[in-house]
Amino acid sequence: MDDTKSPAAVAGVATSDVAVGVEGVRGDAPSASVPAGTAAAPRPTRNPERTKAAIFEAARREFADKGLAGARIDVVARRAGTNKRMIYHYFGDKDALYLAVIEENYRHIRFAERRLDLTRREPVEGLRELALFTWHYYLDHPEFLSLVTTENLNRARYLKRANGILEIHSKFRSELEDVLRRGAEAGIFRRDLDPVSVYMTIASLGFFYLANRYTNSTIFQRDLLDPAALERWGDHIAATVVASVRV
Repeated sequence: MDDTKSPAAVAGVATSDVAVGVEGVRGDAPSASVPAGTAAAPRPTRNPERTKAAIFEAARREFADKGLAGARIDVVARRAGTNKRMIYHYFGDKDALYLAVIEENYRHIRFAERRLDLTRREPVEGLRELALFTWHYYLDHPEFLSLVTTENLNRARYLKRANGILEIHSKFRSELEDVLRRGAEAGIFRRDLDPVSVYMTIASLGFFYLANRYTNSTIFQRDLLDPAALERWGDHIAATVVASVRV
């Protein structure tokens, strides 16, 4: 059996799920030479939430770096400072851990977008801010694109099982639809706009640039990762998207 599935014996295993950073629990008992009244060193305490968070972060890095097929549970355990039994205890198996990472990957960007408060922005400003936000999110969270690419290679097999993903994307679509509708009512935007097409334009302009940054830097003899180049491209995305929806 490989490390992607939880052995049956794993279920319900009790372990000393100690806090991250605590080492060497042997020998913690006070010796007979400890003076009376001296407090013994506190025992390490369990911290399930901290352990789960450490596992999750390590898994996110591993899946982003190596994809689902190449990721290894033992590497996740080592990075998280725990063991494979605890991963199986909290997440079930490798597939379930990957699904949790994919779910959070999409939730994080959608919840971050809510801070833009698109419904309170003027249409042009709202669309421009969404375009710039998306670009900067890709730059700040390179693992997002890596995980999206991995899940596309899986033909969204895991995303289809994700809890609540359709609901949060439906809310985002409604907010973008509202921006486009208000722009059309003001005579600024065309009336035939599809919010999904508009968002895919935003996403594709950022995704293509970053996915091909090394090859295009070589072909065109231009450093596409230069900070000034990245800033210019963000402005280009925003200008292109706004221009594409104007009347």
